[in-house]
Amino acid sequence: MDRRNFLGGMLAGTVVAQASAVMAATGGKKAVMLMNRIAPSVSELFIADIDGGNERKFLADSAYDYNPMFSPLGDLVVFTSERNGDGQSDIFVAKSDGTGVRPLVVTPSVDDAGVLSPDGSKLAFVSTRNGYRANLWVLDIASGKVRQLTGTKEVRGKDGLPDCYFRPAWSPDGQWIAFSSDRDTPWRGHHDGRGWEHTQELSIYVIKADGSGFRQVATKLGFCLGSPKWSPDGRRVVFYEMTTEDTWGARRPEYTGKVHSQIVSVDVATGDRVEHTTGNGLKLTPQFLSNSEIGYLIKGTQEEGLAYTSDRPRLKRFLRAPHWSPDGKSILYEKTSFNPIRPLFKPLYSWDKDWEYRHVDVFPLMSRDGWIVFTEKQLGESAVLIMRPDGSEKRMVFDSRNRGLDADRVRKGLAGAFQPCWSPDGEWIAFGLGYWFAQRDRETAAIWRVRRDGSGAEQLTDGSIHSGFPSYSADGKEIVFRVWSEKEKGLRILNLETRQIRVLTEGYDNLPGWSPDGKRIVFTRKGADGNFDIYTIRPDGSDLFRATTHGSSDGHAVWSNDGRILWSGSQHGFRDEAPLYDNTFQQYGQIYVMNADGTDKKIVTDSKWEDSMPLYLPTGAVPQPR
Repeated sequence: MDRRNFLGGMLAGTVVAQASAVMAATGGKKAVMLMNRIAPSVSELFIADIDGGNERKFLADSAYDYNPMFSPLGDLVVFTSERNGDGQSDIFVAKSDGTGVRPLVVTPSVDDAGVLSPDGSKLAFVSTRNGYRANLWVLDIASGKVRQLTGTKEVRGKDGLPDCYFRPAWSPDGQWIAFSSDRDTPWRGHHDGRGWEHTQELSIYVIKADGSGFRQVATKLGFCLGSPKWSPDGRRVVFYEMTTEDTWGARRPEYTGKVHSQIVSVDVATGDRVEHTTGNGLKLTPQFLSNSEIGYLIKGTQEEGLAYTSDRPRLKRFLRAPHWSPDGKSILYEKTSFNPIRPLFKPLYSWDKDWEYRHVDVFPLMSRDGWIVFTEKQLGESAVLIMRPDGSEKRMVFDSRNRGLDADRVRKGLAGAFQPCWSPDGEWIAFGLGYWFAQRDRETAAIWRVRRDGSGAEQLTDGSIHSGFPSYSADGKEIVFRVWSEKEKGLRILNLETRQIRVLTEGYDNLPGWSPDGKRIVFTRKGADGNFDIYTIRPDGSDLFRATTHGSSDGHAVWSNDGRILWSGSQHGFRDEAPLYDNTFQQYGQIYVMNADGTDKKIVTDSKWEDSMPLYLPTGAVPQPR
């Protein structure tokens, strides 16, 4: 079979029609939703000799590309690309020399981690189509038909728990697909459930391409087993193994060098287990180069790069997602970077026909007279800026860097001015100034405000208790904020005239926001079961209402101008293995919207990245890229 021409002929029909349908579905936008995305701004594919020499870009028309995989014959490379839109993951194929790029799977869903079968007739891949969860699918190349393998009536986990499937790999005989899954594991935050961000527990499974034969081949309670690959003789499957807790540290730069994993394989028939590595280091994405040699990635530290279970020399280089060619002579990989930053108002792929999505920095909020305030965190300033909805007249009104805060932590986004909010008359901006995240246990923060022209900065709370995340009442007379200490937690309301503070709640509450009509306050609460949910309450402390109840945790809620609630949720689960991400917190987080009474819940993003902090702009206020 001439697979190169065969793929091209098939794509000219069914896939081009899919692409046209996607373009039609995303045209004719009515207004703009600003949102923040935590993802690399650059991701390109490279190829090199196995010793690292002769490194070069793989694709002549390089775009935002990742997860390259040689075909079993080495004549083709399948990869994921967002060349159809920032956040829109589609699967493409190219010749092994980097030419002839063609679309293979194009839908509005996440389509990722594609891998061709040994005979080239089928593609196994991960997709969030049909329910927004990551499931395994198989595409028949000749007919263009797809089959869902997981998330079906026959192969699905328990309702309400994680149930996603990742990183498929074909057996050499083409009969089986190995993969990882978090099915039937608990939702759990890091630090033994105390943290907001989820950890991930994975086991290894196999299934046939027709959906039969599903079974578990490797598991370890409290551990994450991921990225399986078959040995050339088809007897063993290799994977990385780390504690579930370490899946949090594996994606955080401050912890990457402190978490460890091992490369392990099992005999698929007998379960015989072999640990191929020992010692420290974060070891990921293993691959059999022969039945007796395994290559893998070391992530983080000065040892970062490629290593082997043989005496083959290591290659020290920053790279991600390595894949060795079938003949063992070449390596494909991706190089990613968060610099240059994703620019303000950069167009993002939109999953809503009525809204055009654009990127913005954190905590955006619009004033009644049409100005946007936000925290500029991307540039390492954590300062308060304002601008018009078209991005013009942008200026800093409060600089965090000269306020006695540790400069390094400001640069890293761990300190600064967070969640600025407008007074109703647009004259004042309130915000929290201090140290954030885990540092709140040992550092301080206070509520401040500043005039919109940058003058009159004043501290509103005394700093004796960690205070942050303010929001003005509709009449401008009060500010709600949250407090945090070992002895005292909850929401407080500050009267700006008397400077008196009253208790609104005393729970594990955070991120309050006053509704546009002033009648309710939305916030995030951690319950006794460790779950985070969205609540609202009246300003007098009455009529507490729980708006979300899913066990996966919900938070970071904000009001839209029409009185709906947008928030960051995780009920549809991870879109990939957690340890494979860099510099992120909750990469599974997607944006949802609901009515204030909790009805009509909808998901409005479907990317493999962390999406949050939405702001709907009025019709007509469409900013242009800057």
